[in-house]
Parts: sequence; C-alpha cells; structure tokens
Amino acid sequence: MGVRRLSIVAALMAASLWLPVHDARAETEVDVALVLAVDVSRSMDPDEQELQRQGFIDAFRSHHVHDAIRNGMLGRIIVTYFEWSGVDYQNVIIPWTIIDGSEAAMKFADGLHDNPIGRLRRTSISGAIDFGVKLLERTGVEPIRRVIDISGDGPNSSGRGVVAARDEAIAKGITINGLPIMLKRPSGFGDMENLDLYYKGCVIGGEGAFLVPVRERQQFADAIRTKIIREIAALPAKSLIQKLQADAPVNCLEGDRGMYRWDRN
Repeated sequence: MGVRRLSIVAALMAASLWLPVHDARAETEVDVALVLAVDVSRSMDPDEQELQRQGFIDAFRSHHVHDAIRNGMLGRIIVTYFEWSGVDYQNVIIPWTIIDGSEAAMKFADGLHDNPIGRLRRTSISGAIDFGVKLLERTGVEPIRRVIDISGDGPNSSGRGVVAARDEAIAKGITINGLPIMLKRPSGFGDMENLDLYYKGCVIGGEGAFLVPVRERQQFADAIRTKIIREIAALPAKSLIQKLQADAPVNCLEGDRGMYRWDRN
C-alpha cells in the first residue's frame, strides 16, 4: 500500500471520529411500557364488560391519546392488553405493540374490537399483577417507565395475597394504577362497599400511582381515556377519593377471607 493510500485511510479514520455515532438503543427505547390488565370475572355483567372493552377501544382511537403519545420524550410507547379472572386465567388479547402515532394506535384499537371477551369465575388481582410483571420482563425494549393498569370490580379472592404481589412489583420499579369499577351496590360474595379505598390501600403503588373510580356507566369512556393519558404522559394526578372517605380504614385481607370461605364450601 502506497504512502498516498495510507494517508487517505488515516484521514478517513480520523474523520470518522467526528461523525455522530448511531445509538442502537434509541430504536428500542420507549416512554412507557404499559400493561392493560382487564377483569373479566363473572361478577361483571356482559354489558359492563362490553362497556369496559369499548372504553379502551375509544381511548386508543382518541386524538387526545394520540397527542399524549406524540408529545412524549420519545414519542412512542409499547402496550399489551390481557384479560384476567382467577389465579390460573390470564389471556393476552393484544401482545406487546409499539405505538408511535395515530395509525398504530388505531390498529391497536381495531385489534381489541375484533377479539371476543372472555368471562370466567374468581378474581385474582395478585395473579394479574404477577402476570403483568412477567410481561414487563419480556418487552424487548427499554422503557423509561413501566406501568401495570389494573381494572376490576372486586377485591382479591383467588391466589396469593394482593399486598405481597403489589409490593414485589413496586420493588422492581413498576407502578400499579387502578380503575375500580363500582357500578353496583354490594349484594354478596366478592362484593365490597368501598372498592376505591381497597384499591387505594391494597392494590396501587409505586412512583406516581393513582386510581380513577368508575361509579356510573357513562363514566367508563372518559375514565379510561383520562387514565391512559395520565399514564402515557406521566402527569401528576390528585386522588379522586374524597378526604372523608380516605380516612376510613380498609382491610386488605377482606377478599382473601372470602376466598377461604368459598374454598371450604
């Protein structure tokens, strides 16, 4: 190799030191990895389950949600949606999906629209949390935040204690938010008068955790859209529980005691 050629190679190598280095991590980073964990236990009427599913469909078709995604630090998120009931039932409806714009969000909503809704017995919030943690370990990306979004209409009545599941998830840096569904007055096994307090004291946790109760059918769509926007944008949220209610005690073992009574019968 001649002196001239060596000089050219050396010059090219030196110039490359000044070129921006492509960061492969940038392609796999997302603002948030969001697990949508949706209760399909039989304590919920079929029309309530339809309202719940439609609420998520409408949310991902909303331009407000599209704007929240676009205005994030990276402008993209990754989302998965699964249904749960008893400790042995968690069914992924939509696997991990990158959403980086309106088109991807609409496709996610269409996937929810085209899949049937399950309906099974028991309510294992702890099982849903544990399954959500496993999903978050297999995203294939590097999220800035990791969130499990739990919706349900009753306390934990199957599987291990919900507090233990919650605390282990929080210890891994995961935030758990809640959507307690309170459309019916308690009438028997599996029902709870102050489900919002139960979610507040026993289910949600982690940095920036919050809950949005649903007390009327017409609130479903707005509540789900509001919660997803807050989760995507990491907006600070004041508790929607009144101070008078927040002072009332709540027993995190209430649903577990019901489970033991059920198992003996």
